[in-house]
Amino acid sequence: MSTPADEPTIGRLVADVTRDLSSIVQHEIALAKSELRISVKAGGIGAALVAAAAFLLLLVLILASVTIAYFLTMTGLHPAWAFLIVTAFYLLLAVVLLLVAWGRFKKIRAPEKTIGAAKQIPSALKPGAPAPGSRVKPVAR
Repeated sequence: MSTPADEPTIGRLVADVTRDLSSIVQHEIALAKSELRISVKAGGIGAALVAAAAFLLLLVLILASVTIAYFLTMTGLHPAWAFLIVTAFYLLLAVVLLLVAWGRFKKIRAPEKTIGAAKQIPSALKPGAPAPGSRVKPVAR
């Protein structure tokens, strides 16, 4: 048989549960911080590697342009004309890309259905208002 002194009180049980819950939450937060620290470090290293690769690709593009221009000089073309041809090609490519981008930008539209639905929310929240999208039938007399 247990004595009343051996049985914990409700206050003691609540205190124990509160302490245990606090401990669990603190450990979960510590675990989340640890996982995020690892993820952020990996993401930072990945972003730095992408930036380095992009820089190297830019250098490759410049060197390839010079190479193409020198190949054009091998056909007997003056170097100034060869470099002008390569420059004009890049200029033409940039203009085409801008025109395509401009066409895409013109297709951007406001979300009309969402705006219309959002405008109905205040009236739908009024007491006695019909549900949105439902039609109120006129009362026959």
